[in-house]
Amino acid sequence: MTESVELVLNAAGRRVPTRVNGKDQTPFQGVGAYRPQGAKQAPPIRSCVDYPPSGDKRMPSLEAALRACGLRDGMVISSHHHLRNGDLVAAMALETAARMGARDLMWFPSASFPAQAVLIPLLESGHIHHIEGSMNGPLGDYCTRGKMRGMGVLRSHGGRWQAIQDGEVKIDIAVIAAPAADCFGNCNGAFGKSACGSLGFALADSIYADRVIVVTDNLVPFPCIPWQIYGNNVDFVVEVDSIGDPAQIVSGTTEITRSPDRLKIAQDTARFVRDAGLMRPGFSFQAGSGGTSLAFTAFLSEMMREAKVKARFVRGGSTRYLVEMLREGLTDYILDGQTFDLDAVRSIASDPRHVATSPFTSYNFHGKGNIASLVDVVVLGATEVDRHFNANVVTHSDGRLLHGIGGWQNCLTAGCTILAIPSFRDRIPIIVDEVTTLTGPGELIDVVVTERGIAINPRRQDLLDAVRTSDLPIRPIEEIQKEVEAICGGKPQKPARTDCPVAVVKWVDGTVLDTVWQVGCAAEHSAAPEG
Repeated sequence: MTESVELVLNAAGRRVPTRVNGKDQTPFQGVGAYRPQGAKQAPPIRSCVDYPPSGDKRMPSLEAALRACGLRDGMVISSHHHLRNGDLVAAMALETAARMGARDLMWFPSASFPAQAVLIPLLESGHIHHIEGSMNGPLGDYCTRGKMRGMGVLRSHGGRWQAIQDGEVKIDIAVIAAPAADCFGNCNGAFGKSACGSLGFALADSIYADRVIVVTDNLVPFPCIPWQIYGNNVDFVVEVDSIGDPAQIVSGTTEITRSPDRLKIAQDTARFVRDAGLMRPGFSFQAGSGGTSLAFTAFLSEMMREAKVKARFVRGGSTRYLVEMLREGLTDYILDGQTFDLDAVRSIASDPRHVATSPFTSYNFHGKGNIASLVDVVVLGATEVDRHFNANVVTHSDGRLLHGIGGWQNCLTAGCTILAIPSFRDRIPIIVDEVTTLTGPGELIDVVVTERGIAINPRRQDLLDAVRTSDLPIRPIEEIQKEVEAICGGKPQKPARTDCPVAVVKWVDGTVLDTVWQVGCAAEHSAAPEG
């Protein structure tokens, strides 16, 4: 990253740049302090006379479709990640654009996965200038080592929708991988050999992009029902042999943990939800797809059965454990943002109570409300949390950028936000004096559950009062931290970082919350978070 940038202290006390990739930035002003102005972004007006009256928008190849979209240097090309580590379309589109001679492209994925490390040669050659989107694994490591010419920009799922609708990012060409589509461009993720469930992360791209290409390996007769993406927003349809590897589309983390420590964390988290009075008729909750989160769901389901409590809705990422709750009558609805296993894929295709949602309805902070704030309890993971309950989910203790934000930030507006995390990983304490990278302000994080005790944010006196007579192991976070440091041989070492910013973390309102710094050569790889 070669651009010279001015750094200022934001409201969280973090040094952040005032300009990123040639665009002025607003530093974080505090939770709920920033108010947007102006109108939403709008795509160009198109006319039906420019499209076939037959409705057949098929093009013979992705190259032909990109050419018809007017591909040129410096464009923004977007993709979605519902196909996860099995996705073939993002690389297919960008490699095709490179062969056509396009350079200095910005790739704008809703997230990237290790399989997309094949794009590193395009970063090296200058065909891709930089990535604005969650970078998992090799791409995150590449960015942290200062290899990218532009700065990475990390946004939550809701923050990505906000950036698109507010005009912060203008998508030139959206490339949408569709497990089922018709020739008009209507498509969904529910059916076909590459079925992934929902296509909600691509909805904003289809609405706001200048041009939209749907790529499918399952062309069905018109109409493709249900249509999660409207053909009226689609310019071209391209049929290919395969959009993804079905074996890699489902999440690899959809089994309950077998670790005794993680099981204790999950059980204590469920007990806390019950004992604090949060598990009540008509409540709602959200948990992830990691082993600890799945165990929490299983423990909570059993407690709900015993108490004869039924939830009004549960939020997904959906798994077979949520599907079982729906079928058993433990919840009225699953409101699903993405689908993590085949049971959930089949459920979203067949059960009208299993509802596909998008970041607009679930997470967009610049909207007239969203579902995230209606959730009573959310259970999340983290790589680090500090004594003030600030949390980090994007970098490890060595400063390396190896994870995306996902919907994590957006979920912090729930009635009760719980971090269910081990107290240390690979003998590196998770509770620290100050997080390496700030991803979530501590005022929004209510409870930290570890195998060595449960810490409640002093701001939540109501929760402290609710569990005062419980036999749960409630402890001050400082006490847990001190105990773990004694076990691990002291405080974790500070990461070896330079003063060169390589990426920024956006808050849900589009302001700059923190900076990711280029790592020094002494940095070591550290343990990954579960969930």
